Amino acid sequence: MIVLVTGMMAAGKSTVAQRLAERFPKSVHLRGDVFRKMIINGKIDMSADHGDAALEQLKLRYRVAKEVAVQYSEDGFTVIYQDTIIGPVLAEVADLYGERLHSLIVLNPSIGAIRERENQRSKKGYTGYTPEQFYEIFQTTPEIGHWIDSTDLSVDATVDAAMTYINRNTKSQ
Repeated sequence: MIVLVTGMMAAGKSTVAQRLAERFPKSVHLRGDVFRKMIINGKIDMSADHGDAALEQLKLRYRVAKEVAVQYSEDGFTVIYQDTIIGPVLAEVADLYGERLHSLIVLNPSIGAIRERENQRSKKGYTGYTPEQFYEIFQTTPEIGHWIDSTDLSVDATVDAAMTYINRNTKSQ
C-alpha cells in the first residue's frame, strides 16, 4: 500500500507521516526532501520566480520517489510517502501512481497556524517564498484525496483522521 501525505511546509507532514508509518507492522516513511538533498551540483531550488528547469527538477524528484515507493510496496511494505506537492502538479503526481496510490492525504491547516508553526521550527522551509506566497499556490491545489484541517488538531487526532480514511479506502477496495 502507498499513502501520500502532502500539504504546505510546516503543515505537519513529517510528523504525521512518521506516526502513520509507526501504525503499520511493516512500513517505510519515505521523505521526498531526501531526493532534493541528494543533488550535489546543479540543484535548482523552487522560488517565487523559478523557471522551467526548477519545475522539471521538482518533477524528477516526484518520479524518483514514486519508483522507490513502488519497489518498497512490491516487497510488502506500507509506504507513507511525504512530500510538498501542491498546486496543479498534485493531480499529475496522483496520476503518475495510478491505482498504486492507495490514499492521498492533504494536510490543510490555516495560514495562521502555518505562520506559527514555521516560527517555532528550527528548520526554515520558506527560503524562496513567504508563507503567504506559498499559501496562494496551495490554493490552486485540486481538491482530490482526503483533506484534513489540522489547525486545531493534535498530531494524534490528525493521524487518527488519516487512519480512518485509509481504513475506509481499504474496505472499499
